[in-house]
Amino acid sequence: MKTPKAESPIDLHAALVESLGLAIADGRFAPNSVLRLDELEAQHSVSRSVVREAARVLSSKGMLESRRRFGTVVQPEESWNLYDPQVIRWRLASSHRLEQLQSLNELRGAVEPQAARLAAERASWDAGSELVSQAARLWAAGQRGDQEEFLRLDVEFHAAVLKASGNPMFSQLQNLVAEVLTGRTEHGLMPHLPDHEALQLHVDVASAIQRGEAGAAHAAMSRIVEQSTEEMGQIWSSTHEAGDAPLPTRADQALTRQ
Repeated sequence: MKTPKAESPIDLHAALVESLGLAIADGRFAPNSVLRLDELEAQHSVSRSVVREAARVLSSKGMLESRRRFGTVVQPEESWNLYDPQVIRWRLASSHRLEQLQSLNELRGAVEPQAARLAAERASWDAGSELVSQAARLWAAGQRGDQEEFLRLDVEFHAAVLKASGNPMFSQLQNLVAEVLTGRTEHGLMPHLPDHEALQLHVDVASAIQRGEAGAAHAAMSRIVEQSTEEMGQIWSSTHEAGDAPLPTRADQALTRQ
C-alpha cells in the first residue's frame, strides 16, 4: 500500500488562497473584520509561512490589508481588484452570483459592441474571414448540444473580436469575458441548447466585421449581451420559482469545505 504523498507548500498555499478568497467574496468574513493568522494556521493545519503568503496574495488583490497594531483586516468590496480573474471567479461562486453576472454583463455591454464596431473598421479581410469561420463552428457546436465545445469556441470568438478591435486595452479584457461566459455555464445559467437567435447573432457580428459594416457589428454584439442578461434572469427566476436550487458546482462545493 502506497503512502499518500504530503501536499507541497505550493499546493497548501493555493488551497488556502482559494478557501479564504471564496469566504471573503461570499461575505463570511465581514468587511473590516480582523483575521487572526494563528487561528488560520490551526484551522487549516498549515504553517505560518503558508498563511502569510496567502494573506500577501489576497492583499495584492485588495481583499486584505495589513495594518499596524490591528493585524490583517478584511477589505470592503470596493477595494478589491474586480478585474482579477480569481476575484471574478470567487464573486461568481458567491451567494450574490446573479448580481455579479449582471454587473459584468453591464461592463461587457459598454465594451464589446464598441470593440465590434472598431473591428469592422480596422480588421483585415483575413481576420474577418476567420471570425466568420469561428461563428460557423460555434453554430455547429450549439446545434449539437456540445456545451463544452460551445463554451470553448464562444470564449475564442469574443476574444478574437476584442483583439480585432485593434485596441490593446480592449484585448486585455478577454480574460474577464471568458470568466463571465464560463461562470454562466458552471453555475447553471446557460440553456443546454443555445438559442437560435444567439447563434445567428454571432454570425451577424462576424459577417458585419468582414464586410466592414461598423453599425451592424455594434448592433448585433449589443443584442448578444442583452440576450445573455435576459437568459440568465429567466433561468434564475424559473429555477427559484420552482423551489429548486441549481446543482452545486465545484466552486459551490469549495465554499462549504471549511
